[in-house]
Amino acid sequence: MAFLGQSYTVKDIPEQDGFEPVPAGWYNARITEAEVKSTKAGTGTYLKVRYDITGPTHQGRVIYGNINLSNPNQQAEQIGIQQLGSLARAIGLEVISDSDQLINRDVQIKLSIKKDTSGQYNDSNDVKGFKAIDGTMPSMPTSSAPTGKTATPPWAGKK
Repeated sequence: MAFLGQSYTVKDIPEQDGFEPVPAGWYNARITEAEVKSTKAGTGTYLKVRYDITGPTHQGRVIYGNINLSNPNQQAEQIGIQQLGSLARAIGLEVISDSDQLINRDVQIKLSIKKDTSGQYNDSNDVKGFKAIDGTMPSMPTSSAPTGKTATPPWAGKK
């Protein structure tokens, strides 16, 4: 048994908002956590990012997003690397090599609502885009450094 440090009167504690997703749209957010994790299958890695919404509405809500870093599915990996590039450009990074470079950075995130089709979970938010906090879209790089990966977009070669 452990003492809580004080007594709480439950009737005086406000009800918690439900776990309903934040409405789709653009929100200002601060990145408060970023950690590289292994996939459940152990065949890849992803960056788990925590975004704390700072406005213009839903301040204090927390959104988690995952960005693929390595994946046996080349298309999933390429999309993830593009997302990482968009995030880095939106917060003003030219080179990123450590997840700590993202911490305490402000960014606008575009949220969508991901519907649960299994019936097991609630609908949730999905991070779909990034903008600089001033609202400008991340610019595309003028040159690309070799990464050891193919630069062919996932849709190329399909007829």
